[in-house]
Amino acid sequence: MNLGNQRDLFEVPDGISYLNCAYMGPQLRETREIGERSAGRKSRPWEVTPADFFEDAEEVRGLFARLVGGDADGVALIPSVSYGMAVATANVPVGRGERVLILEDQFPSNVHPWRELTRQKGADLVVVPRPDDLDWTRAVLGQLDDRTAVVAVPNCHWTDGSLLDLAEIGHRAREAGAALVVDGIQSLGAHPLDVSEVRPDFLVASSYKWLLGPYGVGFMYVGEAYREGVPVEHNWINRRGSEDFSRLVEYRDDFQPGARRYDVGERSNFVLLPMAASALRRILDWGVPNVSETIGGLTDLVETEAGARGIEAIPGGRRARHMIGLKLGPEAPDDLAARLAAEGVFVSVRGESVRISPHLYNTERDVERLFAGLEKALRP
Repeated sequence: MNLGNQRDLFEVPDGISYLNCAYMGPQLRETREIGERSAGRKSRPWEVTPADFFEDAEEVRGLFARLVGGDADGVALIPSVSYGMAVATANVPVGRGERVLILEDQFPSNVHPWRELTRQKGADLVVVPRPDDLDWTRAVLGQLDDRTAVVAVPNCHWTDGSLLDLAEIGHRAREAGAALVVDGIQSLGAHPLDVSEVRPDFLVASSYKWLLGPYGVGFMYVGEAYREGVPVEHNWINRRGSEDFSRLVEYRDDFQPGARRYDVGERSNFVLLPMAASALRRILDWGVPNVSETIGGLTDLVETEAGARGIEAIPGGRRARHMIGLKLGPEAPDDLAARLAAEGVFVSVRGESVRISPHLYNTERDVERLFAGLEKALRP
């Protein structure tokens, strides 16, 4: 279902064509208002009860579980994608001579942890080259064999939205005995993903992009095989019985159930968690498939307009619906993004792509302004 334009729910002013949600998603009005109210809670600490350390966390845990079709026991609250990847690298078994697969030009937070792990273990980091036909799924499957210990990939490539079939990759990874670790920051909230279908061992995302939440809040869904693993930090709140503040000096070794053992310390953020919950409720109300379909109408229009001007674009059959990359070639100025920003049009240049990532606050008028700005910026 097409949701229509939802600009009134955001605070994007007239004259701004913000086509850059993959950089940072604008907050909803209601999310900002909740944040402003929540910021006052610590001014009255006598009103903050022990139960408050747990209730907001459990609410947002359950909301994220609904978003990905999983159970709340599988969700950990984390501050960033890199934190989630640290948990994954601390738990997946990788032996000497085994292989970890990543994509060419993958985002650094899903590269550096694997570089370090493979160095430590004497394993091989295999970088899957960008395929000429943009079929990342075929390219990954072509490298996935019995030597593979981990497949660490996104749902779509962060530079241009080119898509991977995670269900197929996950199936083949399980056949090979490999773990599947997914960086979902550029897809969750705008591209449907069901953990019962993909069956990731670790699925990680931050809130501040397509989940429309605050910076500094993230989520990690953990497959059942890894819910008894080792956290990367040992804090008080992830231990069983931590709800009883009077008994914290008993220093229990057992953990809260499920993936809660991986929760970051000070996860009970009294400002950020209510904001994240507000945004998740709105996305669930919209429905992720509807968000994807609505944004997809705009990226399809970008593809059509690019083709009419002889600009290469990632085709619809090879990309997610919510993001599209344009290839302008070497003639594009180095300061292209700045030139467009001067015209009130905001995009990102990532690698060789001009990345266009609209959301429900955008209209066809924003696409018109994009191409008008490109024509001006590319003019000799």
